[in-house]
Amino acid sequence: MSLYRLEAAQLLPRPLEEVWDFFSQPENLKQITPPYMEFAILSPVPEKMQAGLIIEYRVRPLWNLPMRWVTEITHLQGPQDGEPPYFFVDEQRFGPYRFWHHRHLFTPQPDGTLLMQDIVHYALPGGRLGTFFHPLIVRPRLEEIFRFRQEKVRTLFGGKVVQPPRFT
Repeated sequence: MSLYRLEAAQLLPRPLEEVWDFFSQPENLKQITPPYMEFAILSPVPEKMQAGLIIEYRVRPLWNLPMRWVTEITHLQGPQDGEPPYFFVDEQRFGPYRFWHHRHLFTPQPDGTLLMQDIVHYALPGGRLGTFFHPLIVRPRLEEIFRFRQEKVRTLFGGKVVQPPRFT
């Protein structure tokens, strides 16, 4: 099994509380997901995210084929919980990946900006076939999705990209 890593980061000139409030509302995920994916939350969700929350989605990541994806918010440390960095982690429970761990980090900077980082570790099913399709389909699609996300976040909050999606 190959484990892949994707990293992306941007600086936002907005207060932590404002950005955290946006990202802690599960319904807002649709705003930062490319429209062609037809993202929809299928399960009831609270207004604010919490550790242990299970969310069921429908997405159309490839060829307009619908796919169900179930994630769990496994960790959450917000401004109300103590010192930075503030973060939450979503992990796939059922879905297209063999493994998916997405850490969202929010770190206040000395100049008053906020560094927002995405760190994703993932593995594909299918053994060698998954490894074959990674550079052809999966990696380019994830790069496209995270570039869209960065641009949408920049539109919503201002700031600049300091690390476009990078794979290691």
